[in-house]
Amino acid sequence: MTTTPSTTSLLTLPESHRLATLARRLRLYKPPPPGQTDRQQQHEKPDCSETVVGRRLETTTESLHRRPNRARAAVLVCLLEGSGHGSDLRVLLTKRASTLSAYPGEVSLPGGKREDGDADDVATALREAKEEIGLDPSLVEVVTVLQPFVTKIGMTVVPVVGILSDKNAYRPAPNPAEVEAVFDAPLEMFLQDENRRVEEREWMGDKYLLHHFDYQTADKKYGIFALTAGILIRTASIVYQRPPAFAELCPKFWHS
Repeated sequence: MTTTPSTTSLLTLPESHRLATLARRLRLYKPPPPGQTDRQQQHEKPDCSETVVGRRLETTTESLHRRPNRARAAVLVCLLEGSGHGSDLRVLLTKRASTLSAYPGEVSLPGGKREDGDADDVATALREAKEEIGLDPSLVEVVTVLQPFVTKIGMTVVPVVGILSDKNAYRPAPNPAEVEAVFDAPLEMFLQDENRRVEEREWMGDKYLLHHFDYQTADKKYGIFALTAGILIRTASIVYQRPPAFAELCPKFWHS
């Protein structure tokens, strides 16, 4: 798909614009060390000595690159503004094709496995978004990378947060072999208790909760759950700088 270059970017937006302000703040975000959550990081007194900072960076790097590329994936958390003045902040989502062998028909973030030609996780997320939904990388300004999630089978999934400042420049073009639909949902929804269901699970003796969010458009209903919901709860908590209005109780293996 050929996309007309955007004439709007975060650099051309006024400094007071919400997306520009959000971008500046998210660029300063640093994911917590492995085994520590964002809230633990906020409440602990940081040790900023050169030795400790160096050790943390080394530990994080080792954790991020411990697994081979074939066991590593990245997803794009693409944020944009809704329509109208004072509209909400939204996130791009997809409904996977029903013909796929893995997770058919489920809602997910654009993304997939890292390939040998990908320079890093950002490259993976942007490449996959272009292949799946026709989102040109030039339209997205990546502002941060969040703490990786690890699935039960040992796949490391890295959330890459980007901002689509000119949503009118993007015309969804889903790849029918992979994606049935492209839609956007309000990000703040993932901090609210409305339209949420919860399922209690257990893994290796540890109990945890899987959250299910129901989202209704004019003519369709989508269910957003499991890892995708977990990533969006984490993203919304960071963006809105507050915890969800419910007990989260994430699986421990997500951040092992």
